[in-house]
Amino acid sequence: MRLHRNLTYAVIDSLRDIFNEGAYAGKAVEKALKRDKRWGSRDRKFVAETIYEIVRWKRLYAEIAEVKEPFDRPNLWRMFSVWCVLKGIKLPDWNQIEPTPNRRIKGKFDELSKIRKFRESIPDWIDTIGLEELGEKIWTKEIAALNLQAEVILRTNTLKTTRENLQKELAKESIETEFVKNHDDALKLVERANVFRTEVFKKGFFEVQDASSQLVADYLEVKPGMKVVDTCAGAGGKTLHLASLMENKGQIIAMDIYESKLKKLKVRARRNGAHNIDLKVIDSTKVIKKLHDKADRVLIDAPCSGLGVLRRNPDSKWKLQPEFLDNIRKTQQEILQQYSKMVKPGGKLVYATCSVLPSENQLQVDNFLTTEFGKNFTFVADKKVLAHTSGYDGFYMALLERKQK
Repeated sequence: MRLHRNLTYAVIDSLRDIFNEGAYAGKAVEKALKRDKRWGSRDRKFVAETIYEIVRWKRLYAEIAEVKEPFDRPNLWRMFSVWCVLKGIKLPDWNQIEPTPNRRIKGKFDELSKIRKFRESIPDWIDTIGLEELGEKIWTKEIAALNLQAEVILRTNTLKTTRENLQKELAKESIETEFVKNHDDALKLVERANVFRTEVFKKGFFEVQDASSQLVADYLEVKPGMKVVDTCAGAGGKTLHLASLMENKGQIIAMDIYESKLKKLKVRARRNGAHNIDLKVIDSTKVIKKLHDKADRVLIDAPCSGLGVLRRNPDSKWKLQPEFLDNIRKTQQEILQQYSKMVKPGGKLVYATCSVLPSENQLQVDNFLTTEFGKNFTFVADKKVLAHTSGYDGFYMALLERKQK
């Protein structure tokens, strides 16, 4: 493989923005890909994948390159050189690239690979908490799985088409897909591709949604005609899935504290042909109180550490702080207490996170069930999805039922 200057510069600039300016990797990649309209799909693939790779392995590469944050440009070039050597890519004779001791780099890599926090390139505190909560055997397998590149999974919009028809339509646009076992509406891309440019996406035939995330709406046991509240709807991936499962009948109230996210959901709902969704910004407690005892189903897709989705957000492990985790656990319990009041007697609630930590998951549910209002609920079932056993994102979901009065 031959390196090209303009592509490599785009990578270096993006890494500077992510590591030193706090830019999100996804946004930095988006910006980088707009630099040159002449780039072909192979060029774009190199830029995007190289940025994500170096972000994912930042701690390991920085240790091998013997550089420390904040990284100046020579530091970033050293890390890039480490990436090249480990990938077997011949380094060009550019003045930014210093003489690189290949043998020492490979030797240091072998040495550091024996230590999990370097091998899996994670902060000490994340390694410690994973170990405490999941135990050595499970945590070692799980963090390795969370460092693999995420596959692209689509969820068929059954309001408009079937999975079989979607597969045929994508094939016409030269995108090959496979069915995903135990996921009725899912298709997996055989090779990565920009599916957002396809005609079938513009027609609203699918959404991009990980296989684990697709389990959540299903877990709520919705039926057409119900009144359903999605309390932390965000841009609405699960809301749209609920609309499909309800066949556009009944009412879904999609709520969020961020109006900007609900605006994105409005656009997506229009494309999906989902007409049973009402949007509500949570700008006061009144919004919640008006719905007390009214909903057949309530989904709480709670804010969390996001440790289950590190495969697709590798930069989040560098942004996450221990105090955030402490605060988010308090928030999760507060949300459970407040939003559960919208479930009517005999109705059901799903509490879900994209975390693999028991302290954010089953321990939150156990705690809730011992509280004054939580005693009105019965635990029905829960599902723990780990990346190393599923091959997809780490997720948790618990189904609770409110007792009849």
